[in-house]
Amino acid sequence: MHALKLGHDEVHGLDIEVSFTITEVNKRELADLDQELFDKLFGEGAVKSVSEVRAKIKEDAEKQFVQQADQKLLNDVTEHLVENTKFDLPAEFLTKWMQTAGEKEMDADQAKEEYEKSEKSLRYQLIEGKLIEANNVQVTMDDIKNHAREMIKGQMAQFGQMNPSDKELDDIAARVLSNQEEARRISEQLVSQKLLSVYKEKANLKVKELSYENFVKEVYGDK
Repeated sequence: MHALKLGHDEVHGLDIEVSFTITEVNKRELADLDQELFDKLFGEGAVKSVSEVRAKIKEDAEKQFVQQADQKLLNDVTEHLVENTKFDLPAEFLTKWMQTAGEKEMDADQAKEEYEKSEKSLRYQLIEGKLIEANNVQVTMDDIKNHAREMIKGQMAQFGQMNPSDKELDDIAARVLSNQEEARRISEQLVSQKLLSVYKEKANLKVKELSYENFVKEVYGDK
Protein backbone atom coordinates (compact mmCIF):
# COMPACT_ATOMS: atom_id res chain seq x y z
CA MET A 1 0.00 0.00 0.00
CA HIS A 2 2.71 2.43 -1.02
CA ALA A 3 0.19 4.89 -2.45
CA LEU A 4 -1.43 5.30 1.00
CA LYS A 5 1.94 5.34 2.75
CA LEU A 6 0.72 2.64 5.11
CA GLY A 7 2.19 -0.70 6.05
CA HIS A 8 0.59 -4.03 5.20
CA ASP A 9 -0.82 -4.59 8.69
CA GLU A 10 -2.13 -1.01 8.95
CA VAL A 11 -4.53 -1.29 6.00
CA HIS A 12 -6.51 -4.19 7.46
CA GLY A 13 -9.88 -2.96 8.68
CA LEU A 14 -9.65 0.42 6.95
CA ASP A 15 -13.03 1.71 5.81
CA ILE A 16 -12.21 4.46 3.34
CA GLU A 17 -13.01 5.47 -0.22
CA VAL A 18 -10.15 5.60 -2.65
CA SER A 19 -10.29 7.28 -6.07
CA PHE A 20 -8.04 6.31 -8.96
CA THR A 21 -7.50 8.10 -12.25
CA ILE A 22 -6.64 5.96 -15.26
CA THR A 23 -4.39 8.02 -17.48
CA GLU A 24 -3.41 5.45 -20.09
CA VAL A 25 -4.55 2.07 -21.37
CA ASN A 26 -2.21 -0.06 -23.47
CA LYS A 27 -3.04 -3.17 -25.42
CA ARG A 28 -1.15 -5.47 -27.74
CA GLU A 29 -2.30 -6.05 -31.28
CA LEU A 30 -0.95 -8.40 -33.91
CA ALA A 31 1.12 -6.53 -36.47
CA ASP A 32 0.33 -6.75 -40.15
CA LEU A 33 2.66 -9.07 -42.05
CA ASP A 34 3.85 -6.34 -44.37
CA GLN A 35 7.12 -4.80 -45.52
CA GLU A 36 7.11 -2.26 -42.69
CA LEU A 37 7.21 -5.08 -40.13
CA PHE A 38 9.81 -7.05 -42.09
CA ASP A 39 12.09 -4.00 -42.22
CA LYS A 40 11.74 -3.43 -38.47
CA LEU A 41 12.59 -7.04 -37.69
CA PHE A 42 15.37 -7.76 -40.16
CA GLY A 43 16.54 -4.46 -41.62
CA GLU A 44 15.39 -2.60 -44.67
CA GLY A 45 14.93 -4.85 -47.68
CA ALA A 46 16.49 -7.91 -46.02
CA VAL A 47 13.32 -9.97 -46.49
CA LYS A 48 10.35 -9.23 -48.71
CA SER A 49 7.77 -11.94 -48.12
CA VAL A 50 6.31 -14.21 -45.45
CA SER A 51 8.15 -17.19 -46.95
CA GLU A 52 11.44 -15.29 -46.67
CA VAL A 53 10.60 -14.44 -43.04
CA ARG A 54 10.07 -18.12 -42.30
CA ALA A 55 13.36 -18.98 -44.00
CA LYS A 56 15.17 -16.27 -42.02
CA ILE A 57 13.76 -17.50 -38.71
CA LYS A 58 14.75 -21.07 -39.64
CA GLU A 59 18.26 -19.90 -40.54
CA ASP A 60 18.68 -18.02 -37.25
CA ALA A 61 17.42 -21.02 -35.25
CA GLU A 62 19.85 -23.34 -37.04
CA LYS A 63 22.72 -20.98 -36.21
CA GLN A 64 21.81 -21.19 -32.53
CA PHE A 65 21.85 -24.99 -32.66
CA VAL A 66 25.25 -24.93 -34.38
CA GLN A 67 26.62 -22.64 -31.66
CA GLN A 68 25.28 -24.92 -28.93
CA ALA A 69 26.65 -28.03 -30.64
CA ASP A 70 30.05 -26.36 -31.06
CA GLN A 71 30.14 -25.44 -27.37
CA LYS A 72 29.27 -29.01 -26.44
CA LEU A 73 32.07 -30.28 -28.69
CA LEU A 74 34.55 -27.81 -27.20
CA ASN A 75 33.60 -28.85 -23.67
CA ASP A 76 33.89 -32.55 -24.51
CA VAL A 77 37.28 -32.18 -26.20
CA THR A 78 38.58 -30.08 -23.31
CA GLU A 79 37.46 -32.71 -20.81
CA HIS A 80 38.99 -35.49 -22.90
CA LEU A 81 42.33 -33.70 -23.19
CA VAL A 82 42.53 -33.00 -19.47
CA GLU A 83 41.62 -36.57 -18.53
CA ASN A 84 43.88 -38.29 -21.07
CA THR A 85 46.97 -36.08 -21.29
CA LYS A 86 49.15 -37.34 -18.47
CA PHE A 87 51.89 -35.21 -16.94
CA ASP A 88 52.96 -34.23 -13.45
CA LEU A 89 52.37 -30.81 -11.97
CA PRO A 90 54.58 -29.41 -9.19
CA ALA A 91 51.70 -29.74 -6.75
CA GLU A 92 53.66 -28.93 -3.61
CA PHE A 93 55.21 -25.81 -5.13
CA LEU A 94 51.88 -24.57 -6.56
CA THR A 95 50.09 -25.16 -3.27
CA LYS A 96 52.68 -23.08 -1.40
CA TRP A 97 52.54 -20.41 -4.10
CA MET A 98 48.76 -20.17 -3.73
CA GLN A 99 49.14 -19.43 -0.03
CA THR A 100 50.66 -16.02 -0.75
CA ALA A 101 49.79 -15.24 -4.39
CA GLY A 102 46.27 -13.94 -3.83
CA GLU A 103 45.01 -10.75 -2.25
CA LYS A 104 44.32 -12.69 0.94
CA GLU A 105 46.81 -15.16 2.34
CA MET A 106 45.67 -18.76 2.90
CA ASP A 107 46.71 -21.35 5.39
CA ALA A 108 48.02 -24.71 4.17
CA ASP A 109 44.62 -26.43 4.20
CA GLN A 110 42.94 -23.62 2.28
CA ALA A 111 45.72 -23.58 -0.31
CA LYS A 112 45.48 -27.34 -0.75
CA GLU A 113 41.73 -27.11 -1.28
CA GLU A 114 42.17 -24.26 -3.78
CA TYR A 115 44.81 -26.23 -5.69
CA GLU A 116 42.54 -29.25 -5.95
CA LYS A 117 39.75 -27.05 -7.34
CA SER A 118 42.13 -25.39 -9.82
CA GLU A 119 44.14 -28.41 -10.96
CA LYS A 120 42.05 -29.22 -14.05
CA SER A 121 42.10 -25.60 -15.14
CA LEU A 122 45.87 -25.41 -14.70
CA ARG A 123 46.34 -28.59 -16.69
CA TYR A 124 44.18 -27.33 -19.53
CA GLN A 125 46.03 -24.00 -19.67
CA LEU A 126 49.28 -25.88 -20.25
CA ILE A 127 47.70 -28.21 -22.81
CA GLU A 128 46.05 -25.28 -24.57
CA GLY A 129 49.36 -23.42 -24.75
CA LYS A 130 50.98 -26.39 -26.49
CA LEU A 131 48.07 -26.70 -28.93
CA ILE A 132 48.21 -22.99 -29.75
CA GLU A 133 51.94 -23.22 -30.43
CA ALA A 134 51.74 -26.46 -32.43
CA ASN A 135 48.92 -25.21 -34.64
CA ASN A 136 50.11 -21.61 -34.96
CA VAL A 137 46.87 -20.24 -33.53
CA GLN A 138 47.01 -16.45 -33.51
CA VAL A 139 44.54 -13.75 -32.55
CA THR A 140 45.32 -10.28 -33.88
CA MET A 141 44.01 -6.94 -32.70
CA ASP A 142 42.02 -6.72 -35.94
CA ASP A 143 40.38 -10.06 -35.05
CA ILE A 144 39.39 -8.67 -31.66
CA LYS A 145 38.06 -5.41 -33.11
CA ASN A 146 36.04 -7.19 -35.79
CA HIS A 147 34.57 -9.59 -33.25
CA ALA A 148 33.64 -6.70 -30.98
CA ARG A 149 31.96 -4.92 -33.91
CA GLU A 150 29.91 -8.00 -34.81
CA MET A 151 28.94 -8.52 -31.18
CA ILE A 152 27.81 -4.90 -30.87
CA LYS A 153 25.97 -5.06 -34.19
CA GLY A 154 24.05 -8.12 -33.00
CA GLN A 155 23.12 -6.45 -29.72
CA MET A 156 21.95 -3.30 -31.49
CA ALA A 157 19.81 -5.38 -33.85
CA GLN A 158 17.94 -6.76 -30.85
CA PHE A 159 16.78 -3.20 -30.14
CA GLY A 160 15.75 -2.49 -33.72
CA GLN A 161 18.94 -0.72 -34.83
CA MET A 162 19.59 -2.78 -37.92
CA ASN A 163 22.04 -0.63 -39.85
CA PRO A 164 24.47 1.21 -37.55
CA SER A 165 27.20 3.19 -39.29
CA ASP A 166 30.82 2.02 -39.32
CA LYS A 167 31.79 5.04 -37.22
CA GLU A 168 29.17 4.20 -34.62
CA LEU A 169 30.37 0.59 -34.42
CA ASP A 170 34.02 1.65 -34.25
CA ASP A 171 33.34 4.16 -31.48
CA ILE A 172 31.42 1.66 -29.34
CA ALA A 173 34.00 -1.07 -30.01
CA ALA A 174 36.78 1.28 -28.89
CA ARG A 175 34.95 1.95 -25.63
CA VAL A 176 34.34 -1.76 -25.06
CA LEU A 177 37.96 -2.69 -25.75
CA SER A 178 39.29 0.05 -23.48
CA ASN A 179 38.22 -2.33 -20.71
CA GLN A 180 41.15 -4.74 -20.50
CA GLU A 181 39.05 -7.49 -18.94
CA GLU A 182 36.57 -7.34 -21.83
CA ALA A 183 39.37 -7.31 -24.41
CA ARG A 184 40.95 -10.34 -22.73
CA ARG A 185 37.60 -12.16 -22.64
CA ILE A 186 37.07 -11.59 -26.37
CA SER A 187 40.63 -12.72 -27.13
CA GLU A 188 40.11 -15.94 -25.17
CA GLN A 189 36.82 -16.51 -26.95
CA LEU A 190 38.51 -16.17 -30.33
CA VAL A 191 41.29 -18.56 -29.30
CA SER A 192 38.63 -21.11 -28.35
CA GLN A 193 36.92 -20.64 -31.71
CA LYS A 194 40.18 -21.19 -33.59
CA LEU A 195 41.04 -24.24 -31.51
CA LEU A 196 37.56 -25.59 -32.23
CA SER A 197 38.36 -25.33 -35.95
CA VAL A 198 41.58 -27.27 -35.30
CA TYR A 199 39.66 -29.99 -33.45
CA LYS A 200 37.11 -30.27 -36.27
CA GLU A 201 39.89 -30.58 -38.82
CA LYS A 202 42.26 -32.93 -37.01
CA ALA A 203 40.36 -34.85 -34.35
CA ASN A 204 38.71 -38.18 -35.06
CA LEU A 205 35.14 -37.00 -34.53
CA LYS A 206 31.90 -38.90 -34.95
CA VAL A 207 28.81 -37.13 -36.26
CA LYS A 208 25.61 -37.93 -34.40
CA GLU A 209 22.18 -36.98 -35.73
CA LEU A 210 19.62 -36.24 -33.02
CA SER A 211 16.02 -35.19 -32.68
CA TYR A 212 15.38 -31.83 -31.03
CA GLU A 213 14.46 -33.48 -27.72
CA ASN A 214 17.56 -35.66 -27.68
CA PHE A 215 19.73 -32.73 -28.72
CA VAL A 216 18.52 -30.75 -25.70
CA LYS A 217 19.24 -33.73 -23.43
CA GLU A 218 22.70 -34.18 -24.94
CA VAL A 219 23.65 -30.52 -24.58
CA TYR A 220 21.94 -29.63 -21.32
CA GLY A 221 21.47 -33.01 -19.65
CA ASP A 222 18.23 -34.32 -18.18
CA LYS A 223 16.62 -31.30 -16.54
